[in-house]
Amino acid sequence: MPSFAGPPKLRSDASRCPSDLKDANEIARWLAAGIRAGLVSDDPGEDGFPKYVWVFNRNTWFEGRLVNEIQGTYKGYPLADDEVTQGLIDLRDAQEAL
Repeated sequence: MPSFAGPPKLRSDASRCPSDLKDANEIARWLAAGIRAGLVSDDPGEDGFPKYVWVFNRNTWFEGRLVNEIQGTYKGYPLADDEVTQGLIDLRDAQEAL
């Protein structure tokens, strides 16, 4: 289903985002909240943007992956249950405290 991000180009192993997730501003708020909560990877890109950002919303973990280090743009997707690490589970309380 097309979105504000363009037509889907899913790999065979890719997670499909919820079809009702259409508000770019809402997603930007999620990204900012994950960064503020410290739910980021330890390896920043060249311009300081974290390579990965995680957020727990809609009872699902989402991962944002940096795709443009200059503009700070991310590609996001839901994580399958078997992709969620214990570290993310432990950090859930930190994000919910926002």
